[in-house]
Amino acid sequence: MVYAAIFAGGKGSRMGNIDTPKQFLDLASKPVIIHTIEKFYIHSSIDEVIVLCPKPWVAITKDLIKKYLPEGKPVTVIEGGETRNGTLENAVKFIKENRETDDNTIIVTHDAVRPFLTHRIIEENVEAAIKYGACDTVIPATDTIVESEDGSLISSIPNRKHMYQGQTPQSFRLNDLIAVLSSLTEEEKSILTDACKIFTIKNKPVYMVEGEVFNIKITYPYDMKVAATLLKGKDSDD
Repeated sequence: MVYAAIFAGGKGSRMGNIDTPKQFLDLASKPVIIHTIEKFYIHSSIDEVIVLCPKPWVAITKDLIKKYLPEGKPVTVIEGGETRNGTLENAVKFIKENRETDDNTIIVTHDAVRPFLTHRIIEENVEAAIKYGACDTVIPATDTIVESEDGSLISSIPNRKHMYQGQTPQSFRLNDLIAVLSSLTEEEKSILTDACKIFTIKNKPVYMVEGEVFNIKITYPYDMKVAATLLKGKDSDD
């Protein structure tokens, strides 16, 4: 079984003075989160979509799914955690306690505010997770990466050809993910906010899947304008 876990826990504080989390803002004719869910809903490799969102938005999310998606593939909405790690743990716990799983069960985790992922990205994530156990979606860095340990002075400038920008999905064999999460100390849980980084510090291999430049994360008001332009371009190509 392959489960898509869509993380919709962000509050959108960087979007400015708004009361609605960014994943619930309208993009063209429907909320951002619906655009994202649809990508997994129509993909043949995904058996169930699980959406994790803040408790006050659970009922609203269920209503949006009923409004915009036809009946068919199961879409389950549950409460996310206080942190990204907490949300990941909630997703894993829900699947393990409520669904049949085995060593081949896959979880594909994705940001609700990345609505432009493609069929290819999902397919290659599933394939890589089955084959390697863990994978991350990345694109080559186009800008020089500058590291600063104190926020004032440059500590190092890594070779750009070795640098990549992380996106999502990040996908895993469920039992491998559970084993790695179980090995974390409380201190590690408090500072590690990226599932693939958890694998790397535990010396577990993580395969890279090529992303897309347009697989953007909607974070700032400007990103909504870019997203609307991308949708218009997509419509004109159809």
